[in-house]
Formats: sequence, structure tokens, C-alpha cells
Amino acid sequence: MSTAVAGKGLEGIVAANSGICWIDGDAGVLSYRGIDIHELAEHSTFEETTYLLWNGMLPNQLALREFTTQLSLARRLDQRIIDMLRTFPTSATPMEVLRTAVSALSFYDADEKDNSHDANVRKAYNLTAQFAMIVAIYDRLRKGKEIVPPDRSLTHAANFLWMLNGVKPSETAVKTMDLALVLHAEHELNASTFAARVIAATLSDIHSAMTGAIGALKGPLHGGANEAVMRLLYTIDKAGADPVEYVKNMLSARQKISGFGHRVYKTEDPRATHLRRMSEQLGKDAGEPKWYDMSRAIELYINADKKLNANVDFYSASTYATLGIDIDLYTPIFAVSRIAGWAAHVIEQLDDNRLIRPRAEYIGPVYPAPYIPIEERP
Repeated sequence: MSTAVAGKGLEGIVAANSGICWIDGDAGVLSYRGIDIHELAEHSTFEETTYLLWNGMLPNQLALREFTTQLSLARRLDQRIIDMLRTFPTSATPMEVLRTAVSALSFYDADEKDNSHDANVRKAYNLTAQFAMIVAIYDRLRKGKEIVPPDRSLTHAANFLWMLNGVKPSETAVKTMDLALVLHAEHELNASTFAARVIAATLSDIHSAMTGAIGALKGPLHGGANEAVMRLLYTIDKAGADPVEYVKNMLSARQKISGFGHRVYKTEDPRATHLRRMSEQLGKDAGEPKWYDMSRAIELYINADKKLNANVDFYSASTYATLGIDIDLYTPIFAVSRIAGWAAHVIEQLDDNRLIRPRAEYIGPVYPAPYIPIEERP
């Protein structure tokens, strides 16, 4: 019998040592490798942030150029993966497609059975580039559009928008997407990252770990929350309702409002600070502040009435909507970013591996329970 009882959902339990991410939920602090997320949001890029997560330090100019080059060169998909994407039903969700395609990528990776550090880094480059390509390509295929080939002269964020929309993105759009990728890149032992580490710890391959992580992220209590936020905003707008009154009625009916509260943070989610600002600026620039205005009204009410703060999902919804991105792409874009953190954790796990095998606090019938012959059972 264990001596320490885990909180429900393993709340408060330390399950691993890691040098990747530090969170102080009481103070509202999130840091990657010790660097505050506010510093990274203001000054860094997705490429630089990913280098930091994988290597434990910020790159110098030469290292960043080499990293960026390697990531851009990894923008390739085996034709058999593209052919497979063409066979999927258009009713399939992008998250389902991403999950299945990432699993299939292992068939065509020469390093698949090599779990060494260097091989996993090489696979991490490939997967980071391929996640974005799969999401963009499938979205175009399901809409009957031609596939847009990657542009290796563009940044990761810019190339994703280019492959998604077929037009060179504006500076504002690129900056917004890059910021969103930085903010979503890593978040310690969240459900999907923990799933990835558990799978990697069995000495399975990195593609299996990423597939499991995508499956965890797909759930509405994890990555799917931003989709729920936007569906709520669409519903309120279609009904022509006052957003605060609509939310009041939902709360009276004991319905959950997605995008508020967090298992870790007792203050505002520091990522929400930047996405709120970006959502507001995008709305002003586009002359369409509706989604931000609705979001802000709801946030102020829930904060005052329920003492709950917006989390990263709440303003990522209105940000993506203003960029013209379809609602069912929000969670796949989360994965396009979080692959950076997932890969860092898989590499860290395998560099000093021990099988993850926790215990359960048994609450069943008292041992020894009698075995009752079938003819004597009621």
C-alpha cells in the first residue's frame, strides 16, 4: 500500500525531473529553460524558442541560422503520405488526420528504429516541419484546392500560413502566428506531454510518442478548449444576444464556460496576457473588433463574478478567428506549436530513461474477497 495518496487526476504530484519548463502557478510564472515567457513573447521567434527547448540554451546567430536552415530543409513529405491524405474522407477532422498521418510517417523515416539522441533530434526536425505541412495540406485537399508547395525562404509561421492560404501572409499575420506558436510551444507535464513521455519511456519510437500526444491533445479538456470558446462566440453572435447575459444564463444552467481557470495557475495565465493584446490589435487592424469585444466582456464578467481568469485558450480563439482560420484547425495549430515541447521532453526522457510505472491507491473490495461459485451467486 502506498504512503502518499495522489490527488484526483494526479494533481500536485511530481512525476518527473525536467530541465525544460518551470511554472510557478501562484505567481503566474511560465518559463522555458528558465527564461520568462514574457521575454520570449516580446523578443523571440518560434525557431529560436524551439532551439532553446531542444538544446537548453539560446542560440548565437550562427547556430540560429543553421537551425532555421535545417528546419526549412525538413519541409518535405513522402508522396505516399500525401496520397494517403487524399484518401481520407472530407468529414474527417484535421486532428484525426494529423494523428493518423503522424503515425504513418514512421514508415518512411530511415531513423525510425534508432532511439539515440542524435537520431531523435533529426526526427524532431522532420516532425516539426511535417506537422505544419500535414495540417495545411489536408485543409486544402478537403476544400478541393491545389496543394501549395513549401517555401523554404519563409519562417516556420509564414510558411504554414502560405501553405494554408496560398497567398503570402501579411507581416501582422506572421507576427501573430509566430507569437501563438511561441506561447503554445511548451507547458511542462500537461496531459499530452506526459502521454508522450510515458510512451517514450517504454523505448517505443518518437512517432508513437507524438501520436499518443496528439490523441491526448485532441480532448476538449486539453487542446480542444479554444474550439469550444469560438463555438460559443459564434452561437452568441448568431443569436444576436448580449454576451454577458448569455453567459449568465449558461452559468445559471450550470453549463461550463470554456477558456477559464487552469489546473496550475492561481493568477492569470501569462500566455493569455499576450494573446489578449494580439486579439485586440488584430481586431483593430482588420476593422472587425467584434470577437475581441465579445471576449473581453465575457472575461470581465466571469472574472468579477466567479473570480476565474482567462487561460491561453480563451483569446487564442478570437485571435485565430480574426486571422480567418477555420475553427477545427485551432487544436491542430496547437499541435503544430507543441511538437517543439513534446520533442524536447521525449529527447530528455530517452537521454536518461526509466520506465514510468506509477502505482494506484486501491479502493476496491477488501482483500481477500471471497470467490463465490456461480451457482451460489444471486
